[in-house]
Amino acid sequence: MPTRIPTEADFLPILPSHPTSSSSTSTSPSNNPLSLVYPSPRESTTSILLLFHGLGDSEAPFATFARNLTLPGVLAISVRGIAPLPALIAPDGGNAGFHWGDDLRFEDGDGALDPDPGFERARVWVMDRLIGKVLVGKCGWELEDIMLFGFGQGGAFALGLASALRAGPRVEEVAGENIERLRGGRKFKGVVSVGGGLPTSMVPTVSGLGKAQTPVLVCCGRESEAVDEDAVDLLEREFEQLKVVRWKRADDGMPRNREEVLPMMEFFAERLRSGWL
Repeated sequence: MPTRIPTEADFLPILPSHPTSSSSTSTSPSNNPLSLVYPSPRESTTSILLLFHGLGDSEAPFATFARNLTLPGVLAISVRGIAPLPALIAPDGGNAGFHWGDDLRFEDGDGALDPDPGFERARVWVMDRLIGKVLVGKCGWELEDIMLFGFGQGGAFALGLASALRAGPRVEEVAGENIERLRGGRKFKGVVSVGGGLPTSMVPTVSGLGKAQTPVLVCCGRESEAVDEDAVDLLEREFEQLKVVRWKRADDGMPRNREEVLPMMEFFAERLRSGWL
C-alpha cells in the first residue's frame, strides 16, 4: 500500500469516539483532541512523531514544543489525554487539563495520585484507532515510521505502548491486511520519555517474548521519583536499546536549556538518519 501524508480530514472518522469529543470543555481553542504540525513543505514528510502531554496538561503546549523542535521531514501529532482532570486536583487549582489513565486512583499513605492507573482506554484510542486505523490502515505508514515523545504520565504511556508491541496487535477496527501489517511490526522508530517510567500494567505477561526492540531514551532529573533505581531496573529488563540521561537539576520537567535538549536532539537525529540508510 502506498504511503501518503495524513490530512486533518483523515482523522475525522475516529474523533466522535474520543471520550472528550463532546462531553468536556477543551483547554485548547478547538475541541479537536489532535493538533498536527507539518514540516515545510508538507511533501517532505518521511516520519511521524506522536506527542503525549503530562498529567493535567493538554495537547496545545506540546504542539508548540513540536514547532520549536523543527525536526526535518517529521509530521508531529500532539494528542490530548483521554479524560479531563477534575478541577479540584488540577495543578493550577482550576483550569483542568487532561490525563491518560483509566481512572484516578490515590496511593495509600501520602494521598498522591497512582502513577499507574491503567492505560487500556488510552491504548485503544492511540494504538487501535489513531495508529492502526488511520496512520497504518488508511495512510499506509509502518510502525517503524513512527516515533513517540511523552512527558510525565504521557512519557510512561509512550513507553508502555512500545513495551506492549511485543504481545502483538490488539486491533479492533482494522481490516485484515492492515492487521497483518501491524503484526509484522514489533517496534516503533523510537521513544523519548521525559520524567516518566514504564508502567507495569502495560508490560506483557506472556512468557518468552524477549525484550522490546524499540530504541528508548529516558531523560529525568538527578533525583527523579518517577525514574528511580527500581524504574531504571525495570526499563533495562524490558528494553533492548535503552539510554537514561540524568540532568544536573534535581527535579523532572520539560527541558529548559541546550544541555538538557541536546540528548533528545541527538536521539531524534540518529533515529531519523536510520530511516535514510
